[in-house]
Amino acid sequence: MKQEEDKFTGLPENAFRELKPGEVYNPLMGPSKNYPEVNIWSVAWGIAMAILFSAAAAYLGLKVGQVFEAAIPIAIIAVGVSGAAKRKNALGENVIIQSIGACSGVIVAGAIFTLPALYILQAKYPEMTVTFMQVFISSLLGGVLGILFLIPFRKYFVSDMHGKYPFPEATATTQVLISGEKGGSQAKPLLMAGMIGGLYDFIVATFGWWNENFTTRVCSAGEMLAEKAKLVFKVNTGAAVLGLGYIVGLKYASIICAGSLAVWWIIIPGMSAIWGDSVLNAWNPEITSTVGMMSPEEIFKYYAKSIGIGGIAMAGVIGIIRSWSIIKSAVGLAAKEMGGKGNVEKSIIRTQRDLSMKIIAIGSIITLFLIVLFFYLDVMQGNLLHTLVAIVLVAGISFLFTTVAANAIAIVGTNPVSGMTLMTLILASVVMVAVGLKGPSGMVAALVMGGVVCTALSMAGGFITDLKIGYWLGSTPAKQETWKFLGTIVSAATVGGVMIILNKTYGFTSGALAAPQANAMAAVIEPLMSGVGAPWLLYGIGAVLAIILTLVKFLH
Repeated sequence: MKQEEDKFTGLPENAFRELKPGEVYNPLMGPSKNYPEVNIWSVAWGIAMAILFSAAAAYLGLKVGQVFEAAIPIAIIAVGVSGAAKRKNALGENVIIQSIGACSGVIVAGAIFTLPALYILQAKYPEMTVTFMQVFISSLLGGVLGILFLIPFRKYFVSDMHGKYPFPEATATTQVLISGEKGGSQAKPLLMAGMIGGLYDFIVATFGWWNENFTTRVCSAGEMLAEKAKLVFKVNTGAAVLGLGYIVGLKYASIICAGSLAVWWIIIPGMSAIWGDSVLNAWNPEITSTVGMMSPEEIFKYYAKSIGIGGIAMAGVIGIIRSWSIIKSAVGLAAKEMGGKGNVEKSIIRTQRDLSMKIIAIGSIITLFLIVLFFYLDVMQGNLLHTLVAIVLVAGISFLFTTVAANAIAIVGTNPVSGMTLMTLILASVVMVAVGLKGPSGMVAALVMGGVVCTALSMAGGFITDLKIGYWLGSTPAKQETWKFLGTIVSAATVGGVMIILNKTYGFTSGALAAPQANAMAAVIEPLMSGVGAPWLLYGIGAVLAIILTLVKFLH
């Protein structure tokens, strides 16, 4: 019997707004009907996308220090190949292709922030050893942990908070998939926008007609302000950033802009005015200049960034406190189902059906056990105390900050995983030193722990985007969740291989590979594991600012 093709005309009008009391959102692929989702076509293309974009993202991330989001280009390719093959009802298949393939960006983001630091420190400490299995296993287990920890929170973020979060990347990707289904004139605005954005960025990158990062240093007055008053104004004019601002909306774009202006126009000039004649290097002996002699960019690098890390950490803690009822509800649901009291799964409609809580709980226990084995047999070299302390830190931070990562992606489309990972590295270093693990072996342990946490949080943030896309379009969440594990395995293996090849070809210490995040992680962890303190004062200032801003928000 020939399958009848459904014609999709676009998302319902209530897709992006809050629902009225009693109102229900009906996705494009209705819950009462089954659509093609998981088959040889979608899985094969998903694996191909995961391999291709993992390699590309790892290379670009380590070469220039910027990981691109793979979801949108994968969606464009999925729509293109489905159209070329004239597949009917390909929307569900394309969601699976995008979901499996998008593992590439999140695994790369998690891996390159920390694991290249192992190679960077190895050049200084030859006794350190780095293997493919260390990179692969830490990325794989971190990714799996992120998936399992996020699933209990899916309903809250994608359904209960319908219309309250903008989900910028999910919005753009969903529009790509829908435009492909509409075809013809409906897809023209998408193609035209892509061509204009591509041409814009091509002109900037190839001909350099204007600088992508505009700064007031272009004129003598601006240069004088930067040197004397430490005031500088910068604007990223890239097409991707302009598009992101449009998708996020005026409210959240204004908040992001206000944060930037506060750092560059208040904190940096303020530090120069207060500590201009001081050399603040208690936590970094390499700093020899007074604050007043530094450029605004150097003040940002050495001081303002640490204030930001403190702010992110405290915002994360506040986020955990505010999300505590959600966390308790998810844990309670899991306990109820594990106890055999949950008997509602059969009545759940297709578009709201997740993996069983029993599977999630058992999978989480198995994953944590595998991490314990990995730590005990490899990273901690058979020390049981160090292994137990490490697993408590990794599991605790990964679970508690899952909601923070998902919340950040839902609001601004950017996961502050680097800040949370830095906080993890600092906390891990302090704790591991306290239990007797320090020096090169301590550096390896802290970085691998950071790699697992970073990948888990990166996956949690990225996966909530996939699940929101599926919610809008009407995919089956359980299928997305199941096949996400395959994409994680493929991406982790690809990233590990690419990282080793790049290290052998270029070397992370040669200067040919920027790897700025990994260099920052190495710079933070080395003094901590060598007995030098962390910039606790700066972290504290950031934490206080986060508390003040939270109180201001509540008062208004």
